[in-house]
This record gives sequence, C-alpha cells and structure tokens, in this order.
Amino acid sequence: MLDIGVTKIAILGAIALVVIGPERLPGLARTIGTLVGRARSYVADVKAEVNRSMELDELRKMKDTMESAARDVEQSIQTTASAFEQTLSEAAGTAADTDTAPADEYPQYRHPQKHWRTKLGATPQWYKARAGVRTKALSGAARVARFRPPKMH
Repeated sequence: MLDIGVTKIAILGAIALVVIGPERLPGLARTIGTLVGRARSYVADVKAEVNRSMELDELRKMKDTMESAARDVEQSIQTTASAFEQTLSEAAGTAADTDTAPADEYPQYRHPQKHWRTKLGATPQWYKARAGVRTKALSGAARVARFRPPKMH
C-alpha cells in the first residue's frame, strides 16, 4: 500500500492549490471524492462476488458429498433389503413345504361397514356402559311408561 502520512497530504494540497488555483480546487476535490467512493464501492462489489462464488463452490462440494453419502446409504439399504428378502423367501420356501396354503395369498379385504356421517361422542361406548351413563335420551312419557309398576288384573 501507499505510505501516505499527514505531511505528504499537506504538501500535495499546497501543490494542488498552486497548480489548479483556489477557484477550481473545491470542485476538483468533490470530483475526486466521488471517484474514490465509486472505486471503493466497485472493490466492495468485486469482493462480495468473489465471496459468493467461493461459498457457492463450497456449497457444491457439500452437495456432492451429501449426495454421495445418500447414495451409499441407499445402496446399503438396498443390499440389506435384498438380503432380508432372500432370507424371507428361503424361510417361506421351507414353510411352504410344510403348509398347504400358498405364501402369497392374503385374506380378502372386507370394508368395515362404519357409518362415517353419524356424530359420535368423544367418550367411548364401552366406558359409558361400564360407568352406567345413559346413552339414549328418553322423553318424559317414555320414562314414566318404563318405570311404571306393572298392572295387576
């Protein structure tokens, strides 16, 4: 870097004052200041771009390592799964020799026949039955008829 001290700046200012003149020196100083500011911003932009490209390269390297690790894990899972399938098929082969039903036959799917649109309470029915909670609402006449003593003829 340039080794510029206060004395050297004062000597350059005095020479500029003599050469350029006192009328045009403030305008020239303003122009030089704007040019120096633009140069600094340009240098900062270049530094930022270089840093971004370096980070992008690091991210690409990290991505490649993660992808290779994922491929390794996938491959190990596939080999483990194929070994498990092989042992399972061997076990099914020995079980198929003793059983009469084929190993690939599954029971037929049966729909649960639930009423999805009926509103159910949060308390389960088995709990209500065990606790003695009434689950059906009775009208007053039905309650009287239910608990009326039987008629004696």
